[in-house]
Amino acid sequence: MASSLARMGAALPRVRPRAAARFPPPPGRWDSAAALRRAPVYGFRCQVHSDVKVGPSSGLKDGENSSGSWRIKMLYDGDCPLCMREVNMLRERNKSYGAIKFVDISSKDYSPQDNQNLDYETAMGRIHAILSDGTIVTDVEAFRKLYEEVGLGWIYAVTKYEPVAKVANAIYGVWAKYRMQITGRPPLEEIMESRKLAAECKDDKVCKM
Repeated sequence: MASSLARMGAALPRVRPRAAARFPPPPGRWDSAAALRRAPVYGFRCQVHSDVKVGPSSGLKDGENSSGSWRIKMLYDGDCPLCMREVNMLRERNKSYGAIKFVDISSKDYSPQDNQNLDYETAMGRIHAILSDGTIVTDVEAFRKLYEEVGLGWIYAVTKYEPVAKVANAIYGVWAKYRMQITGRPPLEEIMESRKLAAECKDDKVCKM
């Protein structure tokens, strides 16, 4: 009987005793050192990536650009209505290129010293443009250079060659000579006198006469 029971006991699977259940220690007896020893330690390496590209801030508008980035200056008469149609078209195109700096010679703040010493009377005589290296270009060549900078060089491309260049400059010369009358403005001499008087004004109300 005993031997039979022994054989039966040997045939039964052995059951391992369960580990004692772990209970959190009572309040006030937390062993931080022991907790740290039991806690797994992980290593992390954090990298921060940014795909956001921030462009240069600019307070410029209407196709203007900073004085350090332009490739050509356009000196224009802001009081000429027909001229302003072309200026506005170029200014709109320039928003995508940023190559042209527009300078209104009719502005009271116009400075010849900042524009290769081109005074108001000289600049009013015909179109002037100034390249970034200081080179002054006039007449149809000025238009060609300006249009090239905004992706419209093909319009004036043919004026690079003679005799087209000579004919184009002759036609522009007639326009430049009579543009004041054509646009219904007083002669340049009267405009010059008005500007001279305005320059002598002490303020908006008192002027030297």
